[in-house]
Amino acid sequence: MIDFGIITVSDTRTEETDKSGSYLQDKLTSEGHNFIQKYIVKDDSKQIMEAYNKLVGTNCKLILVNGGTGIAVRDVTIETLEPKFVKLIPGFGEYFRRISFDEIGTKALASGATAGITSSDQLCYLLPGSTNACKTALEQVILPDLTHLIKEITK
Repeated sequence: MIDFGIITVSDTRTEETDKSGSYLQDKLTSEGHNFIQKYIVKDDSKQIMEAYNKLVGTNCKLILVNGGTGIAVRDVTIETLEPKFVKLIPGFGEYFRRISFDEIGTKALASGATAGITSSDQLCYLLPGSTNACKTALEQVILPDLTHLIKEITK
């Protein structure tokens, strides 16, 4: 069982309309993992950092951030959080874009999805806000190797 937290980055989503955050929470919980906290914040660096810092201060071993990873000017998740990682996992973003290409074509190339390790030895994924993209990332990339990566981080 892995403790996890979620941050949804969106200017429009609420607890009632956050399909991607709800999907991530429901899927991980159904897999036996322990939900700690979810934050819904605007596409704003300050709000994103506040939520991130709160989760970094918990016993979460997994942080999933969805939204704000595209190429629009207002998409600031990558620029805000990637510099906070103590180590990047570049293969995640590369592979995620590869399998997304099979689903949505060249639109996948606009995704800045990435992953890294926080200063508290947590695994953190920065995912697109699309529920389908979150499903692809979680089911095809994150869950199959989650336990292994958590063990590697904490050795």
